Amino acid sequence: MARNKFSLTSSAAVALTAATEKTVVQLNAGAAICSVVAVDLTFDGTSNSAVPVVCKLITVSTAGTGSARNPLKLTDRATALIATGTENHSAEGTNANILKIMHIHPQAGVVYPFPITSEIEVPGSGRLAVKVTAPAGVNCLCTLVGEE
Repeated sequence: MARNKFSLTSSAAVALTAATEKTVVQLNAGAAICSVVAVDLTFDGTSNSAVPVVCKLITVSTAGTGSARNPLKLTDRATALIATGTENHSAEGTNANILKIMHIHPQAGVVYPFPITSEIEVPGSGRLAVKVTAPAGVNCLCTLVGEE
């Protein structure tokens, strides 16, 4: 690995439709392995009695259709990033494996750093998606931080 650190974010708040799974961001590894070391998710709900949002970190076997949103390089290395990304999918890819699942209150968010040696490795040409299902319509912001 060249140890290129990156951040893949949603470019704006992604509107969620009640009870509909939505890919907020998806990392598409290039030929190299990518390691995801942290995920941040926040919501803009206003009700303190709202039902939590189901948030999943999933490998997907087909890409689905989303807007291009490439990772931002965080390190000053000569090697260019080869990973790409998408956001705000209009057509969902095929879920393969759920790697992490959690409830997050729609008035809140979470910054989840993966403990050392527990980062998620995305194999070359693999895909990792953040998918959320909100019981009520709210907006979501997401960031994946990693390296390749």
